[in-house]
Amino acid sequence: MAVNNAMTADFLRSAYGGESMAHMRYLFWADLARKEGFPNIAKLFEAISHAERVHASNHFRELGGPTGDATVAAGGVFGVGKTVDNLQGAIDGELHEVKQMYPVYLNAAKYQSEPGAERSFHFALEAEKIHAVLFQQAQDAARSGKDLALAGVYICPVCGHTILDAAPDKCPVCGAAKAAYLKF
Repeated sequence: MAVNNAMTADFLRSAYGGESMAHMRYLFWADLARKEGFPNIAKLFEAISHAERVHASNHFRELGGPTGDATVAAGGVFGVGKTVDNLQGAIDGELHEVKQMYPVYLNAAKYQSEPGAERSFHFALEAEKIHAVLFQQAQDAARSGKDLALAGVYICPVCGHTILDAAPDKCPVCGAAKAAYLKF
């Protein structure tokens, strides 16, 4: 089902664009982290890249409607540096989504009675809060010349919820079962 309101549709397209860019940027930065000797930070980038893909997919599905062209304006972090610098870019991008973008998009979807968009924005917002914290932990380790200590990164394929070391019995955001989580 397509969204009914042009503003919510624009927000879904913008969020789709931003999440798609984050997905690719994090894969690129993962390769650089691995080359710098940070295999676990690379794993974190790859896992969160997948979570961003989940968000982009959710936004795309919620748009629905006929196929057509649209100009998409989406914010994105650009640049390539050392892993510590790339992690700062990731932190800045995630905090923008948490503090600026998703609260506005979520409120608009609620106001315009777009429950699918509301759900999609809520899922992304909750995951991005976690991503900012995890990237900060990774940056703190990298600044000390150390890799992030972790046994694995788990991603919920429904909402993008992200957790280190072990999946929960039930996703705290969307309720998906532990068996659904993907391990990186």
